[in-house]
Amino acid sequence: MPKRVLQGVVVSDKNEKTVVVNVERRFTHPVMGKTVRRSKKYHAHVETGEYKVGDIVRIQECRPISKLKSWEVVERVVTGK
Repeated sequence: MPKRVLQGVVVSDKNEKTVVVNVERRFTHPVMGKTVRRSKKYHAHVETGEYKVGDIVRIQECRPISKLKSWEVVERVVTGK
């Protein structure tokens, strides 16, 4: 089964070997028919501290690394700030 890949913005890089990525999704509401935005934060694993707040990154599902971390950063799409 292929691993899920999501794209989002790094909102925190304060932890060692972890970044927090905010992923926003848009969908049409089933009843109202209006476009709705929902966001969720994911803790993602990184070996080095090369990602900073504002970077747009891709994260990929992986085995559970800790209680909160089951995603890892694959690549940087855009450098922020």
